[in-house]
Amino acid sequence: MARVVVDVMPKPEILDPQGKAVTGALARLGFAGVSVRQGKRFELEVDGELTPERLAEVHRAAETLLANTVIESFVVHAEEPGTAPAQVVD
Repeated sequence: MARVVVDVMPKPEILDPQGKAVTGALARLGFAGVSVRQGKRFELEVDGELTPERLAEVHRAAETLLANTVIESFVVHAEEPGTAPAQVVD
């Protein structure tokens, strides 16, 4: 089973009120000089081998349902088997 990730972000010219709210909250907490744009991440588990055709299917799904292509852009990429998303744990 393969994992495909779709990252969706507002286009640069689109206002991002959630990102602005997070930016303001970070500044109030002492994290100055940080600007945030908030998006979405979808992780899709794909049965079988991940062929170029299957990846194209996921791209069509992202274009059709996962992203509003009028105001959002998206990137589709395969996640390497055995890798976990980067994270810091205390």
